[in-house]
Amino acid sequence: MDNDGVAIVSGGLDSITMLYKLLFQDNRRPFVLSFDYGQRHVREISAAGEVCNLLGIEQRVFDFTDFGWITELSGSALVDDTVVVPEGHYAAETMKATVVPNRNMAMISIAAAFCISIKGDYVATAIHSGDHAIYPDCRPGFIQAMRSAIRIANEGFVHPNFHIYTPFILQSKTDIATLAQVLAVPIEKTWSCYNGREQHCGRCGTCVERQEALHNAGVPDLTPYEDSEFWKEQVAKL
Repeated sequence: MDNDGVAIVSGGLDSITMLYKLLFQDNRRPFVLSFDYGQRHVREISAAGEVCNLLGIEQRVFDFTDFGWITELSGSALVDDTVVVPEGHYAAETMKATVVPNRNMAMISIAAAFCISIKGDYVATAIHSGDHAIYPDCRPGFIQAMRSAIRIANEGFVHPNFHIYTPFILQSKTDIATLAQVLAVPIEKTWSCYNGREQHCGRCGTCVERQEALHNAGVPDLTPYEDSEFWKEQVAKL
């Protein structure tokens, strides 16, 4: 069957749950697009590929690394090995070190080009309410502006119902974890950690957020962590 839109899938809990929602709740047929932008946790891409293989769907990977603009200019802990990945809860001010300038605008723009080329009507991205405080390009205002820009830039070519699908933008990470269990998402196959090691570190912001959400949702977490207790200390400090 032909694809009806594009899903941006990193390989993390949020985007994999979104993919399952598109397939099994919304009855959509997304083209799966992942991005290599030089992230130190590049293994998330192979995690996405593993789940796509499990589902019997194709994953395409768009390579940003040749451009150099992200890795050379950003100073972000996600792409610059000289910047330490901050530990602790996402609410901490230090988590701003994980911002990659213009990342979502670049990814959504490329995904929209793919979408228009296949005559699809949506680009799906798994941003959620917990992202709003740190990442400006995860906020509703940005998504609305991006949708308008894409429709204007592609007038006469874009699908009349084109939209940026953000099912979790007003939901929490705990809501996503709850849905993941309902949809039988293979959570242990997803990759969230910002450190590119063999196991989830358990201490970076996204590891802490992941463990807290799964715990709050009452979802068994079969993911192996280097430190599976640190998140509790961080949550207790809030």
